[in-house]
Amino acid sequence: MHNRSLTAERKSGMTDVKIDRRYPIGAEPTGDGKVHFRIWAPKAKRLEVAIEGQLGTSRGTEAPPTFAELERDAVGYFSGAIEAEAGSLYRFRLNGAGDLYPDPASRFQPEGPHGPSCVVDPSDFKWTDQAWPGIKMPGQIMYEMHVGTFTPEGTWRAAMKELAELARIGITVVEMMPIADFPGEFGWGYDGVDLFAPTRLYGMPDDLRAFINEAHSLGLGVILDVVYNHFGPDGNYLGVFSGDYLHQERGNDWGDSINFDGKNSEPVREFFVTNGRYWIQEFHFDGFRFDATQSIHDESDEYIVGAIGRAARLAAGNRSIILVAENEPQEAKLIRPRSVGGDDLDGVWNDDFHHSAYVAMTGRHEAYYSDHRGRPQEFISAAKYGYLFQGQPYWWQDAERGMSALDAPPAAFVSFLENHDQVANSAQGARMRFESSPGVYRAMTALLLLGPWTPLLFQGEEFGATTPFVFFADIGDDNLREAIRAGRFEFLAQFPSIASPEVQRTLPVPTRRETFERCKLNLAERETGRPFYDLHRDLIRLRQEDSRFQRQILRGVDGAVLGERSFVLRFFGEHDDERLLIVNLGPAQPFIPAPEPLLAPPFGFEWEMIWSSDDERYGGPGALKPISDDGWSLPAEATVALRAIPETRPRRKPIERHARKAK
Repeated sequence: MHNRSLTAERKSGMTDVKIDRRYPIGAEPTGDGKVHFRIWAPKAKRLEVAIEGQLGTSRGTEAPPTFAELERDAVGYFSGAIEAEAGSLYRFRLNGAGDLYPDPASRFQPEGPHGPSCVVDPSDFKWTDQAWPGIKMPGQIMYEMHVGTFTPEGTWRAAMKELAELARIGITVVEMMPIADFPGEFGWGYDGVDLFAPTRLYGMPDDLRAFINEAHSLGLGVILDVVYNHFGPDGNYLGVFSGDYLHQERGNDWGDSINFDGKNSEPVREFFVTNGRYWIQEFHFDGFRFDATQSIHDESDEYIVGAIGRAARLAAGNRSIILVAENEPQEAKLIRPRSVGGDDLDGVWNDDFHHSAYVAMTGRHEAYYSDHRGRPQEFISAAKYGYLFQGQPYWWQDAERGMSALDAPPAAFVSFLENHDQVANSAQGARMRFESSPGVYRAMTALLLLGPWTPLLFQGEEFGATTPFVFFADIGDDNLREAIRAGRFEFLAQFPSIASPEVQRTLPVPTRRETFERCKLNLAERETGRPFYDLHRDLIRLRQEDSRFQRQILRGVDGAVLGERSFVLRFFGEHDDERLLIVNLGPAQPFIPAPEPLLAPPFGFEWEMIWSSDDERYGGPGALKPISDDGWSLPAEATVALRAIPETRPRRKPIERHARKAK
């Protein structure tokens, strides 16, 4: 059922008519003036569809709802075809009671999660991306986007107009923060309750299709951040239809866990596997970022994340898609093949890189940064092996952390200096450039964008956005809103620097609209922040055009510590196509003598500087070559890239030195 259409039956007079459904749940137009509905509702003995009018009609002026009863099968699915069309508004009534409920598999909620569902005909949109091949993990530059704050309008149509600029500077994949509909007028999207319904806050479903169609025309992939670890606390009506969607006795950080392996879990698994297929097929997404997979509990033979991913790949057909996971305990099995017990994903977010970078840039290692010191060896190890913790003791959690990932390809590790969580986990949502010195920020940006991993930027990072990004959520009644505020402030209190009453009083209140509005990007800063824009654009171009930096080779990088704040990465290549990346996060450092073989050029070659973070165009003091006839001298707070070129002059002859004769 996961990878083929479902054939359902409906009775028309005395004749059984076969209906080919695309998905096993939801409302689907049949093409003959009717819509076929199917829903799992084992709690109901009787279930009716209430047609409440047409999208665009004024609520309160339409005729009373018309009801049509659906047929129940032996396992609690109700289905049937009734007269309706695309744009019809509908809800369900159980057992003849007065309350009406939206469809758990609704394709659109024009009035939000508490209102009626809307029938959508996906064939109305005319795609032009038939030649789009999809994307694979190597070579990508990822860009995390929150649609509601990316532009002043906060819509897909407005964001679509900016895609050409993202493509121009070298972005290859947009990672869209969650869009499943949620209550209220603003939010991050991680409290979605209608997992098949693109939120009405950003536009119509076809606006999302247009966004992705345009992205593909520009050579951009688009992946979706999906939340399969919990449902939001407001607007979730699944419990009306079945008590088996959630594990009441097994919770996580956000509430009850979803039932993927308990009693009556098969329809629940079908719901989520179908959801994965749906986003790939009907919206042409190029893959997923699975949120907080450590909170997706499933002891089945086939872990649900892997099952969703494999179904999504089949749904994509000849298109390549990428599947990335966030996983706090760093379970490397996610990116291993199923044949060896893995889940067949392509990548994982690498918090270790971020945490080391944060400490190196700020000097603070509190709370979950406690086990990172930002030392040179940490960045060398991240370049060579991805995760830093692969099973060692981890003080912050008083347990071992991670699994061995020494054989994982470099491209599998998504590294970043900023993302939605990490920016928001500062007191005021300040960007990293305000947390460090300008030189260290430029140097670390260069390491991010030239390292062997897959780099990810957070919206606005590329032009040095001055706007903050903090947590915001317009959810629930006064009691829930206060619980959200208190919970958020308590979470931030794990950082001693944020725990004091004085700082707590200054924290932005998540449920206030001004908190959300302050997070909207000012795209005019692409010009006012030109040094940052040039920095990122030039680094991306170097990564994509340089014959060695563009290659992500397993075991292709080695490194050495040069000082307390400095190190070198050596990128080995064929036919002496080699590079050096010299990173110094501290003061200027003479490195004489230089007993480090990674600094030596290949025989018959010498090093040529090809890029420096000290370039005046980026706000630096001016680029200096780190090597001369006298030896190595590392510029302060800078990263320098060098390449091997054939020697331009013969090697110097050594001076013969003799011991002085004693008088």
